[in-house]
Amino acid sequence: MDKYKSLKQEAYEANMQLPELGLVIYTFGNVSAIDRRSGVFAIKPSGVPYDELNWRDLVVMDVDGQTVEGKLRPSSDAATHAVLYRSFEFAGGIAHTHSAYAASWAQTGKDVPVYGTTHADHLACDVPCTEVMSDEKINGDYERETGRQIVERFERGQLDPAKVGMVLVAAHGPFTWSANAAKAVYNSRVLEEICKMALFTRQLDGSVKRIKNSLLRKHYERKHGANAYYGQNR
Repeated sequence: MDKYKSLKQEAYEANMQLPELGLVIYTFGNVSAIDRRSGVFAIKPSGVPYDELNWRDLVVMDVDGQTVEGKLRPSSDAATHAVLYRSFEFAGGIAHTHSAYAASWAQTGKDVPVYGTTHADHLACDVPCTEVMSDEKINGDYERETGRQIVERFERGQLDPAKVGMVLVAAHGPFTWSANAAKAVYNSRVLEEICKMALFTRQLDGSVKRIKNSLLRKHYERKHGANAYYGQNR
């Protein structure tokens, strides 16, 4: 009996959604899921193609980034996940991809502006992008510094990571998180679509302005506000 079977299966199923949703190719990207009670998370092993991946292959780690169980080397981004889990205590899953539109925006080093209601349905702010990492940090503990860079971006922008479950790491790519691994992947797919629409919008009109605030707030609040009325009461 595998002690961490259910945790590994959750992370495995979320990882397998990445290629199905067109968010990764080959071995790009990774998803993790955490068990807060035991303080461990399961993450995709490094460099294993998705069509060869088995739930038993997933590596279990603690929030300090130390391997607890697993024969394979964990994702090279595992230390970034560990930093985010320590900093964002509400997070139950984290996803990282190199999806084309989100990675393209990340390579500009710019936030993604709120141009329309699709974006506003999910976020009441621009999608944040970090600063480009310094050489000192790149040559230091790079993956941990990536996590710290994300946390610092939210602190500097006074953004609530529980409400803004996505970020672009400059010149790198997107990270997303949510209450569980499946929802983290959902945020990755939403982010990719937001970035795609924003790119097309800018191409059609380079001087386009952000959505007006009243329309932004209406769409965000009807879905996420105290008196939200989107969807069904279940």
